[in-house]
Amino acid sequence: MRLLDANILMYASFDAFPQHVRTKKWLDARLNDINTPLGIPWESTLAFVRLSTNPRVMQPAISVSEAWRQVQSWLSMPCVWIPVATDRHRHYLDSFLNIPEANHKLVADAHLAALAIEHGLVMVSADSDFHLFPGLRIEDPTI
Repeated sequence: MRLLDANILMYASFDAFPQHVRTKKWLDARLNDINTPLGIPWESTLAFVRLSTNPRVMQPAISVSEAWRQVQSWLSMPCVWIPVATDRHRHYLDSFLNIPEANHKLVADAHLAALAIEHGLVMVSADSDFHLFPGLRIEDPTI
């Protein structure tokens, strides 16, 4: 079982990224595997909407309604579920926000890492910062 970071959703969706072909193939295979749950948290879907509609990130940017339709498509897949924080979240988040490398850039990553660990999920991301969080299992389909 896996938890997706927004960068995987972006790379799989837009051919402007050099990681597109590999990541799209990987994501399509996971979305079509109805026997293996795939966690896509609200944080990742909303980041996808925010990034894909921002003309400073995407040229051309897509509309919010188009981005939201894509999110709805992912969320409608039988294997997809939305992991949410449990009462254990605070424990994991506390440990991740207290690592020596912790700074403002790692706050959102620490939250996703805590979410992955508390649900026993592999964090799927191309962001190397996730390697800073002890005990987090990571998969990078872009390499």
